[in-house]
Formats: sequence, C-alpha cells, structure tokens
Amino acid sequence: MQSSEALLRIRKTADYQFGKSVGEVLFPDSVTIGFSKRTGRIRHVFLDGKLLATLRPTDGMFSLTIHGARRIVTSSKPLHHWVRVNGDIVSFIAEGKSVFAKHVTDADVEIRPLEEVIVLDEKGEVLAVGRAVLTGREMKVFRRGVAAKVRRGVKEES
Repeated sequence: MQSSEALLRIRKTADYQFGKSVGEVLFPDSVTIGFSKRTGRIRHVFLDGKLLATLRPTDGMFSLTIHGARRIVTSSKPLHHWVRVNGDIVSFIAEGKSVFAKHVTDADVEIRPLEEVIVLDEKGEVLAVGRAVLTGREMKVFRRGVAAKVRRGVKEES
C-alpha cells in the first residue's frame, strides 16, 4: 500500500470511529505509519517518534495512546467518545484504574460498549484512554459497576 493510500485509510477510519474531520486532526501529513512485517497491514501510527494509535487487527479500529487522545481533545470540536469523572478519583484514573459508574459526572451519550473512550477530568484534561463497558447513557445514570476499563493512564505514559 502506498503511503498516501495508507494515510487516507487511517484518516477515514479515524473519522468513522471518532467523528467527522478527526482523521486530519489526529493524523497530520507528517505521521509515520508502521506496517506489520508478517502481514503488511497498518499497525502503528507515530508523530515525532511518539505513538498516537494502534490499529487493532481484530476489528480494524484504533486503540489510542494518551498522545493521540490529547490531539483529539485539543483540536476536535465537537468531541466524541469522552467520559468525564469527578475530581475525587482523578489520581486513581491517571494511574490506570478502571472508571466506575458512580464516579462519572457526564459522558457522550453515543458511546456503545467496547468502543474506545477518552477519560477526562472536570477541567477537560485527558486522564486516560480505554474501552467502554456501558453505553454513555448508562454511565450517566448507573451508580454501580465498571463504566470503562482503562488501558493506560497519564501517569503510566512515558
């Protein structure tokens, strides 16, 4: 696959997954795309040596890193796939602990289970990235259970 074709493909995938025009925000022209040596498929996307996202082979969607999430949050309006938590548990989420429904103060109502989510504090700063367990509406009303499983918190990011 040529580089321009690969760039177009990852941008279209990001637009589909995170909302219209996120692809160009997340993946500028200067990104480096890493391909699997075995299959030749797109695997990783880097910007200035930092990993932004990994394309999951199981479903063809992106798993974000903290750097990728920050690019989306600072440049993308309206923001999709976000979960806001109260200030009491910010340090735990930043360390990579799961988000429980009772700590969710707000969430994107369009979130579906197993989708990639960006966890934010009350000020809108990125705390973590992970996968939704509940829908966005359920996150806002449930008082028990895990709302999102965090894959990586900001304190874990190198």
